[in-house]
Amino acid sequence: MRLNSSRCRLKDRGSGALARPEFLSLNVLPQNSRGSRRAGQNKGPQSPQTPPSEGSPDTAERRDAGRLPDEDCMLLNPSFRGIAISSLLAIDICLSKRLGVCRHGSSSWGSSRSVVSLLALTGHGLTWVCGTLLCLCQSSTPAGQEVLINLLMGLVLDVLTVAGVQKLVQRRGPWDISPGLLDCVALDRYSFPAGHASRAALVSRFLLSHLVLAVPLRVLLVLWAALVGLSRVLLGQHHLTDVAAGFALGFLHFSLMETVWLSSSTCQTLISIGTFSWASIR
Repeated sequence: MRLNSSRCRLKDRGSGALARPEFLSLNVLPQNSRGSRRAGQNKGPQSPQTPPSEGSPDTAERRDAGRLPDEDCMLLNPSFRGIAISSLLAIDICLSKRLGVCRHGSSSWGSSRSVVSLLALTGHGLTWVCGTLLCLCQSSTPAGQEVLINLLMGLVLDVLTVAGVQKLVQRRGPWDISPGLLDCVALDRYSFPAGHASRAALVSRFLLSHLVLAVPLRVLLVLWAALVGLSRVLLGQHHLTDVAAGFALGFLHFSLMETVWLSSSTCQTLISIGTFSWASIR
């Protein structure tokens, strides 16, 4: 009992000491702590917020929104090769349009259009195929027939290859002039590559390799091939790059023709088969 009474007296003394004015601030809680405790009691326990993971759709959308489209990135930061190709194509189109001085009768060189058209006709596929067939019918020597048959095979290969590449690329000319009747028959409807230039390169290289010609004739033959390619540019039918590609394709056809050259016996066999078939038809 004495212990309990002594404890009560100590409590009364402590509470009386804390009730004094200088100790009142110790008994009053600050407002911020009260508000935070009440808010904590009202909200209850909450799980800690975790940042969005890398693979979440929100982060993917934010990244996509911050990125530019691929086309805009290419336009803003083009490669050196793309700039060089675009510049060369622009120069090619500009020069080809400036050189198309015979495209119409009312052009600056319209009076020379007939001469330029005749020069371009000498490099046409039908001209050389029909001329080679005529010479083959008139030839009577095995050596001449061998040369003419191989030339005919090269011309047919050239016509078909040029038609196939033109159909695949479908590049229009600098002035978008509709092809003529002979061009449609020879399947020479588009601009790239230039079929006339390809045949001129093939024929000139073939004649220089298999015919014994004097130096002036050899120079004239090379000059003729270059003028045939230029005539198509003057007529507004082809770009300069089309003519260059045509020359390269003609040299490629010549190399291929020399690789698969038909022998004299093979050519005689083909002539006999063709003669028999023609006689049976008649």
